[in-house]
Amino acid sequence: MPSDHDVVACDTCFARIRWAITVRGRRQAVDADPDETGNLAVHRDGTGTLKVRVLTQERPTLEHAEWQAMPHAATCTRPRPRAPRSSSRPGRRATVRQGNWRWSR
Repeated sequence: MPSDHDVVACDTCFARIRWAITVRGRRQAVDADPDETGNLAVHRDGTGTLKVRVLTQERPTLEHAEWQAMPHAATCTRPRPRAPRSSSRPGRRATVRQGNWRWSR
């Protein structure tokens, strides 16, 4: 069982969570307590950083010092509403501006 020194409370539901780093380098909140129904494998690397990976068909079992956890986004009782996505081209307007275009000679 992992220690509780890195456990914090969720900002919205106040559940116990831990912050981990995904394979792609992003932060992900996971439930603090191990869960046998979770789809994540969590372990602490040599520097003490909590790392997380998804249990897939290619690697379906826990390896070495990993423990199974549930992503907190799946269990949060009061999730934050998602922000609308921006356009694929930032800085560009989605509307056409009307203008008086003249060609000068």
